[in-house]
Amino acid sequence: MKKELPAFLLFFLSLFSIAYSQDAEAPFPKKQYSTLKIEGTPLSIDGKLDEPDWNRVEWTGDYLQWRPDAGKPPTQQTAFKILYDDKNLYIAFRCYDSDPAKIVSRMSRRDGFEGDWVEINIDSNHDLRTAFSFTTSVSGVKGDEFISGDGNNFDDNWNPIWYTKTQIDSLGWTAELRIPLSQLRFSNEDEQLWGIQSTRRDFRMDERSTWQPLRQNDPSWVSRFGELHGLKGIKPQKQIEIQPYVLAQAESFEKVDGNPFATGSDSKISVGLDGKIGLTNDLSLDFTINPDFGQVEADPSSLTLDGFQVFFSEKRPFFIENRNIFSYQLTGSQAGGAYDSDLLFYSRRIGGSPHHTVDSDPDNGTYTDQPDNTTILAASKFSGKTKKGLSIGILESVTQREMATIDQNGERSEAVVEPLTNFFVGRLQKDFHEGNTVIGGIFTAVNRNIDEPSLEFLHRSAYSGGLDFIHRWKNKTWFVSGKAIFSRVAGTTEAITRTQTSFEHYFQRPDAAHLSVDTAATSLTGHGGTFKISNLGGKIIFEGGMTWRSPELEINDIGFLRNTDEINHFFWGQYRLTKPFSIFRSLRINYNHWGRWDFGGKNLYRAINTNFFASFKNFWGAGGGVTYENLDISNNALRGGPALRRPNGMGSWLFVFTDNRKKVNFDFSTFQAWGFQKAVRLENYSFGINIQPANALQISIRPSFTSSERTIQYITQQNFNGTTRYIAGQVEQKTLRLTMRLNYNITPDLTIQYYGQPFVSRGRYQDFKYISDTPLANNFFDRFQSYTEDEINFDEAQDTYFVDETGDGKADYNFGNPAFNFFEFRSNLVARWEYIPGSEIFLVWSQSNTAFDDPSKGLFPSLTDNLFGNKAHNIFLVKVTYRFLK
Repeated sequence: MKKELPAFLLFFLSLFSIAYSQDAEAPFPKKQYSTLKIEGTPLSIDGKLDEPDWNRVEWTGDYLQWRPDAGKPPTQQTAFKILYDDKNLYIAFRCYDSDPAKIVSRMSRRDGFEGDWVEINIDSNHDLRTAFSFTTSVSGVKGDEFISGDGNNFDDNWNPIWYTKTQIDSLGWTAELRIPLSQLRFSNEDEQLWGIQSTRRDFRMDERSTWQPLRQNDPSWVSRFGELHGLKGIKPQKQIEIQPYVLAQAESFEKVDGNPFATGSDSKISVGLDGKIGLTNDLSLDFTINPDFGQVEADPSSLTLDGFQVFFSEKRPFFIENRNIFSYQLTGSQAGGAYDSDLLFYSRRIGGSPHHTVDSDPDNGTYTDQPDNTTILAASKFSGKTKKGLSIGILESVTQREMATIDQNGERSEAVVEPLTNFFVGRLQKDFHEGNTVIGGIFTAVNRNIDEPSLEFLHRSAYSGGLDFIHRWKNKTWFVSGKAIFSRVAGTTEAITRTQTSFEHYFQRPDAAHLSVDTAATSLTGHGGTFKISNLGGKIIFEGGMTWRSPELEINDIGFLRNTDEINHFFWGQYRLTKPFSIFRSLRINYNHWGRWDFGGKNLYRAINTNFFASFKNFWGAGGGVTYENLDISNNALRGGPALRRPNGMGSWLFVFTDNRKKVNFDFSTFQAWGFQKAVRLENYSFGINIQPANALQISIRPSFTSSERTIQYITQQNFNGTTRYIAGQVEQKTLRLTMRLNYNITPDLTIQYYGQPFVSRGRYQDFKYISDTPLANNFFDRFQSYTEDEINFDEAQDTYFVDETGDGKADYNFGNPAFNFFEFRSNLVARWEYIPGSEIFLVWSQSNTAFDDPSKGLFPSLTDNLFGNKAHNIFLVKVTYRFLK
């Protein structure tokens, strides 16, 4: 009998055939602009464009729409000129407007990109992959980004020193820029050839037009730039920047009688130093000594029951600037998946919370003062890109040996809670064939000076590394890429056994014949990788591939690893209409499917999805989708127990947003999921309102409500007559959060920003049960056995459940009440003044409040009682920096 190909494989092959048969449109011919050098006095930057030197060069313009209708003339035209001298590059913009009174001049913080703006992108290395972007809004707000990956990454955390002024007149508005050459990277050749691109945003029409024509379907950015000619005799400027800071901080918090560390107040003064030194034409050294990030916005609150780590974005300036050089995402798929959060380098590991905890025991008169974070003594980055296309990144950081202070009835002692630790990251990438082929590698190392028995559960050393490549062809519309990584951790038998039995690994799983715990091992070596092929040109585009994590892979000392023992297949395809038609400005329809196996060959997951996104001619937008899961088996759900089959189910989502050009606009989203046999139910609703009462003031309020019910939620495990009982219950969890933001921009350099988020999550349990001997049974109710009323009893005084399975009137085992009601409020109020370019004063008030309440209370009473009834932890600080620039 002839076998038929699976439907999804036939779909994949037909999509591949259609995509490959599409003609890859050749790039537009590259436009050219020739500049001239000025001698004598540098141009004054006032936005007026009235210096005689500007008359020496011609205007260039003829911008064309890029969005929404690529190739058509824009509603308003734009032109620019470029001049230079030995130290600076000068750009003049003329942004025509037929009705200057309607120009939208909104203020924001740096990189806010509000209202009308115009920008210049400069590929001064002319490597066709990286560029520097300088944006000025009509209100004079600066934006700057470092572009890498041929436009796949725009890093707005790059903050060079440059100057701009704007002016509105009868023809529209003008902008004048002075960019010091020290802020750019270029070769030592006598005559330069740079890539340039300019983009203008017309806020009223929501149009973007470009000087060098582009198609919306173009899969690349920098390699499509036009050319800047005429740069002669300029020399690379070796940049030297030194920025010391002084910080004064005062704290107030709740006083606790008897606790010598909770006196109600504390204060400190500290100093530190940041610096940047240009070592060569292409490479620079960034360093920081005793950094402080007190002005950084707080992380959002989160509470999950699934056991997986929560990923928090990096917000500290030293680690986010130029982070693209050190980036090594293990997968990064268009289809999306939990594996996309895995990183070989996750900078939040540096300076995180100490690994060891010394608990207080007030009943015995013992109190501890434990540091919240590990002190970063110093860190440095050596990075850059040579003219020959070699990108280099080296990061080194040392964190302090941290001590907890213990007070026992007035007697003080100390205990080590974190060893002296060194972190290292080295990254190399080399471009070939004008950036069509890129080959790279990375190596990371963590070495800890462990000199206390209490810390021997940590790895003494942790190394990881990888090789990666990407190759593009057919006008860069086709891509093939791959990554292969390894890891090796070493330490005591205690440390390695702890790793093998941790959540990400669970070698002790009784049904995992391919795994076993080696209690004598002192090291562990694993591997992983990704392979992808994609087409990103034309109306039909796709990406497919696979990614794997061996059971032994361990990178969480310096990276982020969500799970191991997985082989994932993914596929994504899209049909896109990027030109306006009917009621649409653009429309995209997607298809995805996923499959997952463990290294024992067990099929763990199968799902398919379809979704869409549409933008409309009335400037509204909407999207939504449906996912069907027809297999979901978890190796983690029972925390080291056997694999558990979860119910098949479906999920759907929808979002709508109104015209964001308006002074008041809204957005709404909802997500609904349900497991068959009524085993799982989840619903989420989020509503946002954005208000712009004045050009200088922005307010956003976003409440969100989530309700979930799960019939099988793991609680704990207990021994019963020589067997293990994996105990679960039916949980009902409700979560309410309210995110508030306010930005008041007095001037482009003087801003006030507020962020606040009250958060409350409550979980109630019932219908307690234990997992049966058939956790993979097709029938949902065969996977567990519920306790009868006679078998389980709750002792309210001890807040404990007692289980008597044998019926002899004696408890066979017990477990604590898993119900919870968690409240947290975090906020930051930051006033920032850049009193001279690169030098800042911060005034900060941050507040945090955490409480555990009665699970029988409702969400709103818990929120209001704890928000206004508890004494919060307040931090007030003043930070002053001064940047010396040469």
